[in-house]
This record gives sequence, structure tokens and C-alpha cells, in this order.
Amino acid sequence: MNAVIISQDQFNDLAKRMEEIHSAVTKKQATPEEAFIDNEEFLKLMKVSRRTGQSWRDEGIISFSQIGSKIYYRMSDVQKLLDGNHKKAFKK
Repeated sequence: MNAVIISQDQFNDLAKRMEEIHSAVTKKQATPEEAFIDNEEFLKLMKVSRRTGQSWRDEGIISFSQIGSKIYYRMSDVQKLLDGNHKKAFKK
């Protein structure tokens, strides 16, 4: 096994980056209802095209936030969309 020696500055930079990664992972693990996803994640999650996503926003089917050209969705709004279109199973 080889030893790797790094300077104090390199160590501090590495520790800072690890803390940023930890913060990002912790944020992603926040309560799902409080989490936001961007448009790309939403399209992949729902397996719909960009055009369908745009139509849903235009028609008020899904709530969203927009900052500049970036679109975000609350996971709780995605859940409401799915719950609102849920069809109960029936048995004859």
C-alpha cells in the first residue's frame, strides 16, 4: 500500500469539498415533500416529453417555480398531480 502526502492547504480543500458533498446529500434526503426537482428530473421521473411538461405548466396541471429560464417543481406538487389522477382498483 502506498502512502500519499498532501499539504495542509490540499487537505483543507479536500475537507471543504467533502463537507459540500455531505450537505448536498443531506439536502437531497430532506423530507420528499420539501424537496425541489428541476425540469430535467421532472421529465425523467414522469417519463414525459419537454412539450408535455410545458403543456402541463401552461394548463395549470402542475405547479412550478421559475427562476430565469430554470423551472423547479416541489415533490409535494408532483405527488398531488399523481394523487389527483389516481384511479382506484375495482373488482366485479
